[in-house]
Amino acid sequence: MDALERYIREMSTPQHETLAWVERQSWLRTSHGRQVSGPEVGALLRTLVRLMQARRVLEIGTFSGYATLWMAEALPEDGRIDTIEINDEMEDLIREGFERAGLSDCIRLHIGDALDLLPTLDERYDLVFIDADKREYVAYYQSVFDLVRPGGLIVADNVLWDGKVYGEDIPRDQQTRGILAFNDLVAGDTRVENFILPLRDGLNIIRKK
Repeated sequence: MDALERYIREMSTPQHETLAWVERQSWLRTSHGRQVSGPEVGALLRTLVRLMQARRVLEIGTFSGYATLWMAEALPEDGRIDTIEINDEMEDLIREGFERAGLSDCIRLHIGDALDLLPTLDERYDLVFIDADKREYVAYYQSVFDLVRPGGLIVADNVLWDGKVYGEDIPRDQQTRGILAFNDLVAGDTRVENFILPLRDGLNIIRKK
């Protein structure tokens, strides 16, 4: 953690105990701890859910359930999150975190490929958070678009991809190409308005008109 990140955390409302536990366990029990969104992104998601008074939220890419819990904390009593995780080995950790937070009742965990599961969801969502396979961002966007209500938000994480998507020497690996194609698609989509927030690894905040 650098000095700026440390200062931001010190000057912000701290994450509650269960979120800190999930963050620690993500590093201890997986080999991809850096995939945790972090309290800065989590707090932003919680604020968006509250400001929108969102009742239905969809998350693509649960990982350890960290961002899920930030959003679930802001839901009204009748609110619910559908969250999709492709890696079934994460299920025990995910459910343990949900139970510790006392939020299991408002979260539906779906294990499987999001592109297979999305057509089975019969919901209209206020907010969709995308943080999964970067190669599939375009497909995720196309699959969820009709599930989002007019005025709803799609928030996509990692859209600056450690700076690989801009500059003169852009790498051509599949994940970078996936993010580039996604950002280009959104920028040219007249059905939405968007901006990229340079928070951590970049968030594309997309509002459906």
